[in-house]
Amino acid sequence: MTVIQIDPFSSATDMLRALEARRLSASELLDLQLSRIERYNPELNAIVTPNYDEARRLAAGVDEASSQRDGNSPAPKQAQRAPPGSPKPAAGSPGMPLRGLPITIKDCIYVKGLTTTGGMPARAQLIDEEDARVVARVRAAGAIIMGKTNVPPFASDFQSKNPVFGRSNNPWDLERTPGGSTGGGAAAVAAGLSPLEFGGDFMGSIRIPAAFCGIYGHKPSLTLLPQTGHFPGGMLPNPAAGIAVLGPLARSPEDLELALEVCAGPDVGEDAAWQVALPASRRRRLADFRVGVLPIVTWLPVDGEILGALEQLADKVERAGARVAHVQPESFGDLRAYYKLYLRIVAAIENTGLPEEQRRRRAELSRGSGDEFLAAYADGIEGSPSDYVAWYAEREQYRASFRDFFRRWDVLLAPVNIVNAFPHTDLRFSERRFEIDGESVYYGRQSFYPGLANLSGHPATAFPAGFTASGLPIGLQAIGPYLEDRTCLRFAACLAQEFGGFVPPPGYDSAS
Repeated sequence: MTVIQIDPFSSATDMLRALEARRLSASELLDLQLSRIERYNPELNAIVTPNYDEARRLAAGVDEASSQRDGNSPAPKQAQRAPPGSPKPAAGSPGMPLRGLPITIKDCIYVKGLTTTGGMPARAQLIDEEDARVVARVRAAGAIIMGKTNVPPFASDFQSKNPVFGRSNNPWDLERTPGGSTGGGAAAVAAGLSPLEFGGDFMGSIRIPAAFCGIYGHKPSLTLLPQTGHFPGGMLPNPAAGIAVLGPLARSPEDLELALEVCAGPDVGEDAAWQVALPASRRRRLADFRVGVLPIVTWLPVDGEILGALEQLADKVERAGARVAHVQPESFGDLRAYYKLYLRIVAAIENTGLPEEQRRRRAELSRGSGDEFLAAYADGIEGSPSDYVAWYAEREQYRASFRDFFRRWDVLLAPVNIVNAFPHTDLRFSERRFEIDGESVYYGRQSFYPGLANLSGHPATAFPAGFTASGLPIGLQAIGPYLEDRTCLRFAACLAQEFGGFVPPPGYDSAS
């Protein structure tokens, strides 16, 4: 067989269509990806835990099963059954909608037989004994895991560097970060090393790397995908840590939707009765969408090229016939209180289990900074269980405001971050600053725009929205109604159809 109309930058959906039509074999597709990895991964350091031997065996098994079907022999039984509560197979697939597709998984997500280091040397030799729930579902859907991708320690930075594997680089500029914490995965997808990555998002860890690398990333609705099997975390659900989610990164919105179809479903314990039936997108055509654009947040500087891209997109969408207005949920005000609440809950989750003395020092440093938002973070470190319950009650008020907003609007457009991909830095976290419009902005303020969807649990799709004058990608996000993930995904797909989508980074040959 020969590769026809498939190259390393083809979408995962097109690769699967080519496999189904026998235009290439699973082994040929895997070889295409592995040759890319051999050529480009040394400079990117994106894929850090290889699984190539097992991937070759699985691809050969897919091809053998295909040959048996073509020869009218009985197809072999599937080696793995879908976990209880898994979604039904995609229409037209032989029960395995990702059959033969090579993919990558973020280092922080458990994959049986591989390590999940979380960027921590103490975990470098620990072998996972079982799959994360999401990994089990993609395996059951026929995906072939090529390897795992790089992260920062504890998945707690906006760049991807750790003492186990070193630093990952951005394919658009090797001197810049691909983002964090799913930075290695975003770099791999952007450079054509992997068509589909599964990562996680607690403070923008899917959407920021997607924006920095010029690809698509989706933060699902809070309860849509199971969260078990992530480090930090564990193999049992923890509903009290209700902000982080797992989700996909890809080169097209259609690939993101396919990934959701495969993985959506209840977590451990809920699968006895619960099922997930994602509603269709509210709109099909761009002209039919009702698009809110988040007004400028006056107290937080944002790179001018990002704001310019947001306004240009709003103008284009309005000219395409959509209803567009600068608007936000009524209770949000200047969003200071919203962001402080988010930081309090984040701090409570992040600092759980730390020794009391370490917690006290962290709180003192945060309060001593004189920054009102770091003071809110200190509240979260020092808060009581009663405080935590009260903060979640306050969060529900914002969720109610979002529900009212989405009765009148379909999506809310906003930046993904305050900056584009920035140069690598080894400064201490507390010393890192950006200069934006002549103002010094704390590095940690990058969590603000991702937090709009993280605090509320709403879905948000990051999508390419042009380039800076120096040629770096600019990403924006579309936040959608809770559990209506298809609406923001469809909006991103309409934008790609009307104005263009993913563009490969220069210097990465599509021929091999």
